[in-house]
Amino acid sequence: MKKWLVSFILLLAVAALAACGSDKASEDSGKTKEVKFGATAGPYSDMVTKAIKPGLEEKGYKVELVEFSDYIQPNNALDSGDIDANLFQHTIYLENFSKENNMDLTALISVPTAPMGIYSNKYKSLDEVKDGATVAIPNDPVNAARAFNTLKDEDLIQISGDADPLKVSEKDITENKKKLKFQPIEAGQLPRAVESADLSAVPGNFALAAKMDLLSALTLEDMHDSYRNVAAVKTKNADSQLAKDIKEVIESDAFEKVIDEEFKGFGKPEWMEK
Repeated sequence: MKKWLVSFILLLAVAALAACGSDKASEDSGKTKEVKFGATAGPYSDMVTKAIKPGLEEKGYKVELVEFSDYIQPNNALDSGDIDANLFQHTIYLENFSKENNMDLTALISVPTAPMGIYSNKYKSLDEVKDGATVAIPNDPVNAARAFNTLKDEDLIQISGDADPLKVSEKDITENKKKLKFQPIEAGQLPRAVESADLSAVPGNFALAAKMDLLSALTLEDMHDSYRNVAAVKTKNADSQLAKDIKEVIESDAFEKVIDEEFKGFGKPEWMEK
């Protein structure tokens, strides 16, 4: 009888603990998951707010946008754990920055990105471009390559078939029929260069920051996916539930609908066009 009583009491204790554990698990599962999503001020903070945040909130997250004014701090904050994800950079920048700063960051998925455009206050069409026209281009190698590729696509120059498309420079030009004169300028100054140069190759983020209409460009680049911005996380979190949910939100029809309505001129990544 005594043994039976002891066993019965132990059984009740185990049941009570299990019930408490179940209640705690139920309570935890109902908690709002807080997420800090970093982005540079402008179109990509808008993309987080308008196209990503609503989808994550539907999945039970409480999303806080953390805005940055430079291209250094968003990755520093991600690496230190001050934010959980960021959106502001393309794959090439992410890989180079991570390597140079000994960080382990990973691109989750590419998003629609403001393309580089060739702008002009002098010409209304690239067909009007005269011999000897001046072209303001970015003075950094990555963006300069984008400019040369765009001019090549418009048949204004020809580039060696041996050249790496991601590293094209002026020395790779094999034909310059109109004898275009290239003026390397710091990328942030290219919107203003539209006033002085005949043509100006302006990266999309700087065009938008200067309140330029992407669709007013004489042409927009056929962007390589390596130049499209990505949502990034720490590599150790690349398979986390949050990472999976971010990808799912970006791959959703609701996300694309916002892009089509509010981010006109943004070039969609290959996965979106399939």
